[in-house]
Amino acid sequence: MNNTTYSIKKDEIERKWYIIDAANKPLGRVATEAAKLLRGKHKPTFTPNMDVGDHVIVINCDKVILTGNKLNQKIYRHHSGHIGGMKEIPAKVMLANKPEKAMMLAIKGMLPHNSLGRQTIKKLRVYAGSEHENQAQKPEIWEF
Repeated sequence: MNNTTYSIKKDEIERKWYIIDAANKPLGRVATEAAKLLRGKHKPTFTPNMDVGDHVIVINCDKVILTGNKLNQKIYRHHSGHIGGMKEIPAKVMLANKPEKAMMLAIKGMLPHNSLGRQTIKKLRVYAGSEHENQAQKPEIWEF
């Protein structure tokens, strides 16, 4: 009996394109599904140290919902690096002005914080409306 673990080779990786419709779904639930697809955790050939994931298109980000009182309480923060450079944007404002950025930040936070995560996030496309420009790739709809 062979007790070796199978590890996928770089030329054996097959990538598909998936569409996730975020309309009327919680932001975090959509983000976890997208992160799972980007990493490739849904595949039997998942390898933790390689980028084996698929391309993901998230549409209708402007119709995403936040449960509980997050719409009023959640705050997006970033710092410029300078003294007094803290910027705070409430979730209500972020979802009204830049829903794509809110979705991107949620998905990016669920990926590894290293070079693998930076490589993986490049396979993500986020759109506020229902239209996207990746028809040529023949994406499949991902239901969850």
